[in-house]
Amino acid sequence: MFQVLDLFSGIGGFSLGLERTGGFKTAAFCEIEEFPRRVLKKHWPDVRIYKDVRELNAQRLADDGIIPDVITGGFPCQDISVAGKQGGIEAERSGLWGELCRLIGDIRPRFAIVENVANLLSGPSEQRGGWFGKVLGDLAQIGFDAEWEVISAKDVGCPHLRERVWIVANAGCKHGESGAEVDEILRGVSKNGEVSGRAERPSKTQFVADGRNKLWSAKPRLGRDLLDGVSPWMDEPDIPRVGVGIPDRSKRLKGIGNAIVPQIATLIGQAILDV
Repeated sequence: MFQVLDLFSGIGGFSLGLERTGGFKTAAFCEIEEFPRRVLKKHWPDVRIYKDVRELNAQRLADDGIIPDVITGGFPCQDISVAGKQGGIEAERSGLWGELCRLIGDIRPRFAIVENVANLLSGPSEQRGGWFGKVLGDLAQIGFDAEWEVISAKDVGCPHLRERVWIVANAGCKHGESGAEVDEILRGVSKNGEVSGRAERPSKTQFVADGRNKLWSAKPRLGRDLLDGVSPWMDEPDIPRVGVGIPDRSKRLKGIGNAIVPQIATLIGQAILDV
């Protein structure tokens, strides 16, 4: 059973997706915002939740009995998203990539799974690919090899695009290896019929039709939000469901908007188990 350290946890999409494979267990979360922390506490009442990624390190985790095999993180995208001012990967919020990379190097898990907006591959405008070059360079500097692919929410049956770049890394470089284990993980996704093509370049993943249909054998449920007879991809509940007013509804929308697509994490997690 792989022990997971879920950083920038939000409402727990990474952990939800990985745990559905049956081969991953969340050892700890790290989330600074209050509302997502309440959601995590509700659904994972026995899992420790750290607040600030900047105050976390391997020694503190070890003292608490936490030794992760996998680190996940969708670090803040505000400074690299096309929806923002694109201050860059070293700006205040997206610059927290440095903390994620520090923890990967400090803890040295078997795998790291990173997610962010697809524009990470493109920017900045004055040096195309410079942001992603820094991500790969930082990982290489701590001895981690990486493979990546752009996967859209629509590729797993969701009625919107939501393209994101997914990176899987391991310490293959540490022993002078080529990172073949990481390559085999993403090849495994392809082999299972869920994805066609390899994840060694920043290109759009193409899912085969039957792969989309067999991703989920049952409707995904978080608590009681998704009821029988309701589409699993209904993006908002009916108005009567919102019984506590617009402000709380806004927090819920923000939490969902910042979340990863759990089904994609499940695909990657299953491929890790297959390897």
